[in-house]
Amino acid sequence: MLDVKNLQVHYGVIAAVRGIDMHIDANNIVTLIGSNGAGKTSTLHAIVNSVKKKGQVLFDGRDISKEPTHRIIREGLTLVPEGRRVFINLSVDENLRMGAFNNDENFERLRGEMYRLFPRLDGKKQQLAGTLSGGEQQMLAIARALMSEPKLLMLDEPSLGLAPKIVGEVFEIITELKKRITILLIEQNAFAALKIADYGYVLENGSITLEGKAADLIGNDEVRKKYLGG
Repeated sequence: MLDVKNLQVHYGVIAAVRGIDMHIDANNIVTLIGSNGAGKTSTLHAIVNSVKKKGQVLFDGRDISKEPTHRIIREGLTLVPEGRRVFINLSVDENLRMGAFNNDENFERLRGEMYRLFPRLDGKKQQLAGTLSGGEQQMLAIARALMSEPKLLMLDEPSLGLAPKIVGEVFEIITELKKRITILLIEQNAFAALKIADYGYVLENGSITLEGKAADLIGNDEVRKKYLGG
């Protein structure tokens, strides 16, 4: 589904991502864990070509390294950025409409699917997104991204700032989504991410220092000490 080869991101003289390789199989959840400043967000933005980068990105066997971001999204690769970034002055319904900008003919069908998938939003269709709780805004951000029917969904810190109960709901939804799409997940809550993921990469100072099946990483002493509090 996705192959990243020798990906590099520099901000001036600072190397944020130092030549990493990643592979993601279809209908898998793959997580990228690491401390703040490790280069996780830069990796996601480089994949969708919204930051200057070097290296190669193959999506469904096709080189998208030099394609503009809007075309990459049209081809089925979507990013839900950190901080939700919903349109706060638009209603929930209007946010979903914005997400379907390239898929308008399927809006009504997908709109119904989103309210079934995110029942917390169902009774708030006409409510302004800015008045939703943090958890509801995160759900809306994911739902809006799904309106384009992506093949691969990238999530940047979906649990950030959410109450534990809501985090649990969000991760249940992410697990449910695996039945239909592929997911690349960045998450500070390393244990929660590894628990639902198939495969994981550990990023430190812009380099991948460890990778493997998620279940194996949970049991790895180094990972437990640095990221799982064990």
